[in-house]
Amino acid sequence: MTETAHDQSAPVPHNRLEHFPVAFFSAVMGLMGTSLALEIAGFEAVGQIIAGLAAVVFVVQAGFYGAKAVRHPAAVAAEWNHPIKLAFFPAISISLLLAAVALRGAAPGLASGVWVVGAVFQAILTLAIVSSWISHRGFGVGQMSPAWFIPAVGNVVAPIAGVSLGFVDASWYFFSLGVLFWIVLLTLVFNRLVFHDPLPGKLRPTLTILIAPPAVAFVAWLQLNGGVLDAPARVLYNLGLFFTALVLLQAPSLLKLPFALSFWALSFPMAAMTIASFRYAALSGAGVFAEIGWALLALLCMIIAGLVWRTVLAIGRGEICKPE
Repeated sequence: MTETAHDQSAPVPHNRLEHFPVAFFSAVMGLMGTSLALEIAGFEAVGQIIAGLAAVVFVVQAGFYGAKAVRHPAAVAAEWNHPIKLAFFPAISISLLLAAVALRGAAPGLASGVWVVGAVFQAILTLAIVSSWISHRGFGVGQMSPAWFIPAVGNVVAPIAGVSLGFVDASWYFFSLGVLFWIVLLTLVFNRLVFHDPLPGKLRPTLTILIAPPAVAFVAWLQLNGGVLDAPARVLYNLGLFFTALVLLQAPSLLKLPFALSFWALSFPMAAMTIASFRYAALSGAGVFAEIGWALLALLCMIIAGLVWRTVLAIGRGEICKPE
């Protein structure tokens, strides 16, 4: 009787592979973005080390998620049909496009191959996700979050390496889509944030993603227009500044939240704005923007250090890859 009672009360173990989240790929985006921010600030060696770490993390995560797709296809399908998790699938293609940016100087041939794979994957995901959005009648306004910007961000990332690698027309295609859907989604997301219930705690860190579209679009636009600091470039950068200030005002409330993988959403947008600030400073000659870049870089390094430490701690405690 004692043994039977013990068996009935024992917790049922869960398969961690089945619950490996696609959102974890946002960590690669953050690490790769940080490596590029460090390189543009003059810390090339450190940036290359972090880029190598990001590549290792990507390979490990791709292996785990590939195994999940083979062994637990229903779990992958459930993520694809989830209104929030769906938006994180392009984090995979964005990671590849960022890797192409990191490789374009030292290994342009390899960078071209990585860019093509990432761009094709991004194009397919964009079509599939937008198709899902317009045909899935189960999505409600309350299920929308700034994470929905991620597919748009992926499109504006593509020109950063694409132009210099010779994929000019394809880069214009991606940039056009990215800017269009950013504007559309910005209206929808603000409607959700202003007129509906506040974001749940785990999703509040995704507010930082508001920074990414204008910051990345600024860098992409410079690639497309030959590096000229024209009116569209100035508009995009200043929008990035506004959203950065808006997010920083939310920082005290974000710091009170318990750790979740969604906190990795803090990293890539901050890296993008850091890079944009250094580029703007170089083109405008105004030192204040370089100071903004250095301040953001210091903040970014603290964020990355904290995220890595807290993620390793969570993995050790078994707090990740659990049923929700």
